[in-house]
Amino acid sequence: MTSLLDGPIAVRGSGARAAELGELRRKVLAGPSEAATQAQHAKGKLTARERIGLLLDEGSFQEVEQLRRHRATGFGLEAKKPYTDGVITGWGTVEGRTVFVYAHDFRIFGGALGEAHATKIHKIMDMAIAAGAPLVSLNDGAGARIQEGVTALAGYGGIFQRNTRASGVIPQISVMLGPCAGGAAYSPALTDFVFMVRETSQMFITGPDVVRAVTGEEITQNGLGGADVHAEVSGVAHFAYDDERACLEEVRFLLSMLPQNNRETPPQELSEDPADRRCEALLDLVPADGNRPYDIRKVIEELADDGQFMEIHERWATNVICALTRMDGQVVGIVANQPQSLAGVLDIHASEKAARFVQLCDAFNIPLVTLLDVPGFLPGVDQEHGGIIRHGAKLLYAYCNATVPRISLILRKAYGGAYIVMDSRSVGADLAFAWPTNEIAVMGAEGAANVIFRRDIAAADDPEAKRVEMVQHYKDELMHPYYAAERGLVDDVIDPAATREVLIRSLRMLSTKHADLPARKHGNPPQ
Repeated sequence: MTSLLDGPIAVRGSGARAAELGELRRKVLAGPSEAATQAQHAKGKLTARERIGLLLDEGSFQEVEQLRRHRATGFGLEAKKPYTDGVITGWGTVEGRTVFVYAHDFRIFGGALGEAHATKIHKIMDMAIAAGAPLVSLNDGAGARIQEGVTALAGYGGIFQRNTRASGVIPQISVMLGPCAGGAAYSPALTDFVFMVRETSQMFITGPDVVRAVTGEEITQNGLGGADVHAEVSGVAHFAYDDERACLEEVRFLLSMLPQNNRETPPQELSEDPADRRCEALLDLVPADGNRPYDIRKVIEELADDGQFMEIHERWATNVICALTRMDGQVVGIVANQPQSLAGVLDIHASEKAARFVQLCDAFNIPLVTLLDVPGFLPGVDQEHGGIIRHGAKLLYAYCNATVPRISLILRKAYGGAYIVMDSRSVGADLAFAWPTNEIAVMGAEGAANVIFRRDIAAADDPEAKRVEMVQHYKDELMHPYYAAERGLVDDVIDPAATREVLIRSLRMLSTKHADLPARKHGNPPQ
């Protein structure tokens, strides 16, 4: 009698099973139906697998739990048990480095989250944390699967918990490629970066129908929570793009600037841009007159390798610029006042934007360079009542708490509390430099003279002439370019054209910096 384990019969049995498996995989990879795929494409959207193919290096994706199916019953679910349960999970590589990913498949249950769906996401998040590699979520789901009731909601709780546990440990990137409503929107809000695509992606807690019913306001889905709204008004989205391909290409670029986890440094690249390249254009880019605006992006272009940088939150809180770039091949975070917008003042939104960016850079070992040209905090009843003290303190806390290499450079104005908050030496900057055009002071000369010399001005035969005289006197005494250097508040006054070389030399020296914070469970930052 021949056993099934004997050669010829066992081989044929294994081959049949392998063929059966291959056919099953082909069906799973094809998706629920051609009609469902066409419907997805008709909306201007790619399928989940097409998106993963664009995100990851070709042929690198390894799927996890491809054959998972839900166990729910009732409301017709027992008759519809598709493989993957509407979410594709796994890992692959981006430029050769491991990246974990999950992608909602809108063709299956509208990408809605059920128990099995959530369990798959939980597993891949746990794997990413354990492996110490970035996690990218490709979001295109209709929220909780209402047929499964509260178990679906509990699934979101598990995602939120893992988002929080992974925060500051591995980079987390949320890519919004469809709807994201209700509690589901809190997961992207907990991650480091949010990408959105115009017209096809929306995020909101309560949709237009609920808003209409409760408040009577009429608004579209895009008007309530579209990409431009979150990129310009709410600040929820860091990036907004016109199509998915451009969006996913930028996600790949961002990943190339980030470390795998908080125990590593960002990847270094060889740069053909000379470290000692002089930036003669800087002599003309920044006007000596402190009241004249200019675009600080032009300054960053001069300093960056090959003029390239990636701006974060480009269209929100535009009076401060946050960007990732490379200098001599090393990734650097740039925080800079933007004189072209609100004269570069700090306000509530700018403080929040810069504070979060500083915290991100500190969490992932990215050195910080701060470019100052700030006249102060924005005055006004709205700002005071909106909590500018509390929000400004967020930026102060972020800088004071940061242990990465920190260099500040004062281009022109640096007045009052805003000067202190923008990483001055007194709050722990490792090195502080200034251009010969710097004006570091408690306030502008005109305001200071009006306070200090008000009696002399009032008693003068020509008060206006006296005021001009006293303004110049104040400038000569307390606001000349070398006043701060004489008192050790800046380490050197440098030639603007030599800025790139000075910064790169300083960053090289600080590359071995080690600093420990006091032992504590965690701080209690201002909220």
